[in-house]
Amino acid sequence: MVAAASGRYDGDTIKAHHVVTNRLRQHIREAGSPDGIPVVFVHGNLSTGRFWEDTMRALGPRYRAIAPDLRGFGGTDPKPIDATRGLRDFTDDLHGLLETLGLAGRPGGVHFVGWSAGGAVAMQYAIDHPREVASLVLVNPMSPYGFGGTRDTEGTPCWPDFAGSGAGTANPEFVRLLADGERGAEHPLAPRNMLNNFYFKPPFRASPNDEEDFLDAILSARTGEDFYPGDVTASANWPGVAPGTRGMNNAISPKYCNLGGFAGIEPRPDVLWIRGADDQIVSDTSLFDFGYLGMVGAVPGWPGEEIYPPQPMVSQTRTVLERYRAAGGRYHEEVLPGCGHSPQIESPGEFMEILTAFLERRT
Repeated sequence: MVAAASGRYDGDTIKAHHVVTNRLRQHIREAGSPDGIPVVFVHGNLSTGRFWEDTMRALGPRYRAIAPDLRGFGGTDPKPIDATRGLRDFTDDLHGLLETLGLAGRPGGVHFVGWSAGGAVAMQYAIDHPREVASLVLVNPMSPYGFGGTRDTEGTPCWPDFAGSGAGTANPEFVRLLADGERGAEHPLAPRNMLNNFYFKPPFRASPNDEEDFLDAILSARTGEDFYPGDVTASANWPGVAPGTRGMNNAISPKYCNLGGFAGIEPRPDVLWIRGADDQIVSDTSLFDFGYLGMVGAVPGWPGEEIYPPQPMVSQTRTVLERYRAAGGRYHEEVLPGCGHSPQIESPGEFMEILTAFLERRT
């Protein structure tokens, strides 16, 4: 059932409500026309659909923009995340949502726009339900081979136990500050500083009101072994931690997340890949990857580049998409200079021009 009256609302209004599906009670935001072309916006780790609101408004009434909060984030029911399923808890939730909204079997499919880990969720959805995807927009997407612990463009693990990925890679002090709802900026690891230093490329700052909203979204994350970051497993291999079986950061470990099969899906929706040139999170030199941190001396005991190189995250995405192209699919890459991890917020004009041109050619 849908909790909230339907009806017409204009493209400048965000309608926030809950939808009860066969899996959970999911909080969603909508904009545009209820009869418009559906576009589903999927957020990333430590965020909510709030990061899509300006984009949703800008699409206008031709589209029906839908931005759910994934489980463990925002106003959606805090159901545990089974990391051994990779991203399928999220994609099954999305499928249940679209079924409830009457969109899962829509002729022509639904357009998906996924940001960061949400890009990988969108790819997993396309693997699971390729006939339901009209097109796919990947915005600074996480590598198809998860986050951390792989050494090459094939997604080969550095260690057999995938050490260097999973919940143990999260800084415990940051997790504490997140759980405490810290809103200040005094601590270098405070969520506000993470937002302004890594979600965006400094010196970019959102407006004061938007910054508080984005901080609210980050702080809405449930913490613990079932949520963010998940349960931690010790490893005899550097850097001493391996993925557990529960929670967000384990779900995005390459132990459980491998989207290489995307290259072979049929039918093959068109793909647009948009990324900021100066992303510090998803990068071949990511400041959140233990391989790169070890190489620059930020984490002691690094065994060297031959054993544990930085994860080539962007190169891994390009490799999978090139295989997709070779199999008959189409993709186009756009790189926004001077932009970090969140081009929809940092460069909204250029981002919307690219996004709308792509969607209009496919609707």
